[in-house]
Amino acid sequence: MTPAGAHYWRMPPPAPTQRIAWPSDFGRRFMIFVDTEEEFDWTAPFSRAARSVTAISALPEMHRRFVDRGVFPCYLCDYPVVADPGAADTLRSLTADGKSAIGAQLHPWVNPPHVEEPSARLSFGGNLPLGLEAQKLDALTDAITKAFGAAPTAFRAGRYGLGPQTLGLLAARGYRVDTSARAYHDYLAQGGPDYRAIGPDAFRTGPADALIEVPLTTIYTGMLRRAGTQWHRIAAALPRGPGLFARAGLLSRVPLTPEGVSIEEACAAVRQAARDDRRLLTFSFHSPSLVPGHTPYVRDAAGAARFRKWWDVMLDLLDRQGFRPITLSELTRAAG
Repeated sequence: MTPAGAHYWRMPPPAPTQRIAWPSDFGRRFMIFVDTEEEFDWTAPFSRAARSVTAISALPEMHRRFVDRGVFPCYLCDYPVVADPGAADTLRSLTADGKSAIGAQLHPWVNPPHVEEPSARLSFGGNLPLGLEAQKLDALTDAITKAFGAAPTAFRAGRYGLGPQTLGLLAARGYRVDTSARAYHDYLAQGGPDYRAIGPDAFRTGPADALIEVPLTTIYTGMLRRAGTQWHRIAAALPRGPGLFARAGLLSRVPLTPEGVSIEEACAAVRQAARDDRRLLTFSFHSPSLVPGHTPYVRDAAGAARFRKWWDVMLDLLDRQGFRPITLSELTRAAG
């Protein structure tokens, strides 16, 4: 529910001409984006003081697991990560292969200039005044360019927080790919954007269609999946409705992430995506989840083991279903 009189941004669905027509030899592909960020208490008010990046030390082990399977992630780094010399060194070593990539992720509350009072609403970068959003984006882009020797071309708004001006700011700064939209989700209750009209397929967006929007893939499964968005709204209006619909096999809304999504749900979603002939799947997780205790999704050693097992099972399934990994540069070239 949104407060009376409040104004929120809804991303419009793409026109048919904006949808990416992948080349015939593209096949089925998948890519992993990592929200590479500081550790903070997800239940506490947003604070500028939460800037620790100790969990970055766990990235090399997970990176090796991916690379051994031919998967080269895109690390979407925010300001505390880039500003920490040790974390930046780690990321430089991971991307020295020339295939893994560095992108940008904007967490406004820990990204200079520090002008606004941190709040839940202003944790969505798109809610900032245009000038301040631009200044923060410039500070982040410049820091990444200096740390890694090249300007980032992929962007994600932290908390999926795009706003009406964000895409224009990105295009003006040479970004090519935005991956802020979370298909079929909305953040209206928290003061954030509405992506319920956005499906899982990539499309062109921004001024003069200069950007490629690559949503975090979400797949509807269940008997009602063909009208999934409409039925999910109905379920969400009922007490414990989404859970009841899922347990009854009627409808599940499944984002492709190991965070809060069981491997059984995720595998069912990938199989459905294959049946639907989805050409590109995108996966995502937060780097602090690699160390127990930093996110709600991995609380202990058993949770960390489940997290890694999730990826083992998923990568096996993707291979069986004919989804091959793709790098950020390959994706950008294929989109044309």
